[in-house]
Amino acid sequence: MRTLPAATALAVLFSSAALAVGTVAPAAADSSRSIAVSDPSDTVVDAGHQRLFISDPGNSKIVVTTYAGVVVTQLTGLPQVRDLELSPDGTTLYAAVSGADKIVAIDTETRTQTAEYPTGANTDPSRLALAGGKLWFAYGDQWDSGLGAVDLTAETPTVTLDLSGGHDYASPPRLYADPDNPGTLVALDAGISSGPVIVYDVSSGTPVIRVSADKGGFPNDAALTPDGTHLVVAGNNSRALTEYRLSDLEQTRTFPVADEPMGVDIAPDGTVAATIFDFDDAGDTYVFTKGADQPASVRDLHPSVLWNDNGVVWAPDGQKLFALTSSSGATTFHVVDEPRKYTNRITVSAPATATRAKALTVKGTLTSNLALPAGTPLTVTRTDMESPKGKSLGTKSLGADGKFSFQDTPPSGGKVTYKVTYAGDAEHTAASASTKVEVSRAGAALSLDKNRKTYAYGADVKFTAHLGKTYKNRKVEIWADPYGPDRPNKLVKSGTVNSKGDLSATVDLKRDTKISVKFAGDSRYRARTVTNTVYTKVAISSSISGHYKTRTVWGQKYHYVRKSKDPVLKTSMTYYKDRKQRLQLQFHYDGAWHDAGSEYFPLGTSGKSHVTLTGTPTTDIRFRFRSEYHDTTSGDNVNTTTYGAWKYFIFTK
Repeated sequence: MRTLPAATALAVLFSSAALAVGTVAPAAADSSRSIAVSDPSDTVVDAGHQRLFISDPGNSKIVVTTYAGVVVTQLTGLPQVRDLELSPDGTTLYAAVSGADKIVAIDTETRTQTAEYPTGANTDPSRLALAGGKLWFAYGDQWDSGLGAVDLTAETPTVTLDLSGGHDYASPPRLYADPDNPGTLVALDAGISSGPVIVYDVSSGTPVIRVSADKGGFPNDAALTPDGTHLVVAGNNSRALTEYRLSDLEQTRTFPVADEPMGVDIAPDGTVAATIFDFDDAGDTYVFTKGADQPASVRDLHPSVLWNDNGVVWAPDGQKLFALTSSSGATTFHVVDEPRKYTNRITVSAPATATRAKALTVKGTLTSNLALPAGTPLTVTRTDMESPKGKSLGTKSLGADGKFSFQDTPPSGGKVTYKVTYAGDAEHTAASASTKVEVSRAGAALSLDKNRKTYAYGADVKFTAHLGKTYKNRKVEIWADPYGPDRPNKLVKSGTVNSKGDLSATVDLKRDTKISVKFAGDSRYRARTVTNTVYTKVAISSSISGHYKTRTVWGQKYHYVRKSKDPVLKTSMTYYKDRKQRLQLQFHYDGAWHDAGSEYFPLGTSGKSHVTLTGTPTTDIRFRFRSEYHDTTSGDNVNTTTYGAWKYFIFTK
């Protein structure tokens, strides 16, 4: 990953300085967002337009984003596009389109293609660098790789291959150049275990090897220092970034990291930033704010092992750091807003449970690669039910070993949160951490009347809840949850109990119902819910048709039916989907009623069921029937078992 050269970046900065009028806004927090890139290959930063260009060879496109990672547009139709390079004036973006054997030029203002330079069949150009008025490119595959150039100074730009100066490349080399050292081109033969570094003199237009040396195989990335005189290599199987002097390729410094370095970039002021493999997930992004001999500032941008060698890239003014991380085809764009500040990590702990109004101890540590002195102030807040917005507990001092400890007596029960914050300073970022303690609360007495009572269909029943002693909260809620999935649990009444601790609400009962009273709790008494169940009958009415008269005999109203007539036994019952009524028939004999059979019959959507009695009945025998609803066996369980009234009839000649 590379940026607009320092000289151009400064020109852009000075030309826009007049816009920076008024109060400087504070830096925003570091941020991350997903972007539509599956496998980022290279990234460059265009300071003039405040844009980043990200190549995505797997999807044959270049994604253009803002400094915040918001995608502005996508340049498509670029098969296997790989390396990107900005012109010194920032107006043209060059892209190596490996899958089409060409290099294309794109206007950074309009983001349209302005030229293309075919490199020859099966050349697969993959790496780019601008030096000495030429666009140098690496091409080929494995031992068929080489170095070529596009002469941009010619009236008609020409492409020349086989410019390796006698070196036999094992893979397309990684190329690096810097405007402050215009006659120098650096190539890394990254596809072989010896890992040769080749420094070319290109001032004549023809590359001549100035110096070369084997430096260890398969480097992942490299970057030139701002003056173009040194190269920092992120080598494979190493736990350090290694800096070499280009004049003789002697090692001059190492920047230690915790794992294999994956990507590297250097800010205009010489600050080195790198990403590492991060197998232990202890931090993946290193910024060497104070040079190679002092600890780096370490951030953990990626939640798992960082594989991506696309690395990091500085904003041209060196005030922001951009990084791309990829995992399983998903790419995340990260912005570090204060990259030179050392990050801090606070850990804080307290007992998982505690007793209200008794002292407990909170302790923790504040660690940083740039240690903070003893006495550093930490602010503490306690958030609980009494202080939901937080209550300041003042400042606590950091100990000499980076540890802190303090006692507190929580006045409130429930979940209590202690938050410890370090405000940060000129060299350290702010940091905070919190811990939660479950503090005991007493149980409140709560009751509800009429449990397991049975009521007629449509009865308006008053339920009374009683709340015992509490601290501040005297409100309760009464809820009604009718049986059946089609009726929701519904709040009937919410309010403050009276001086006796009572609150009443009336419920219109049409189904079996769970009646609940809820107390939300307060800072000294825990929440509680009491649930009762009351049962509700269905509405049933029955009648007979087909009779020729009625008469009150044997203490009941009898319907007289000719034996030649088929009477209809009619039932009306509260409707519910798939509900059936049970019809019970009895006859009277020898002074007692005897079972004559029963059967379930479905109800229509109006709740009606008509059953016709057929056959040749015996005359002068008393009969009776009733309609019944039976919980569950009638097809549902939303009401309690209900028996209708008996209806009497007798057959005559």
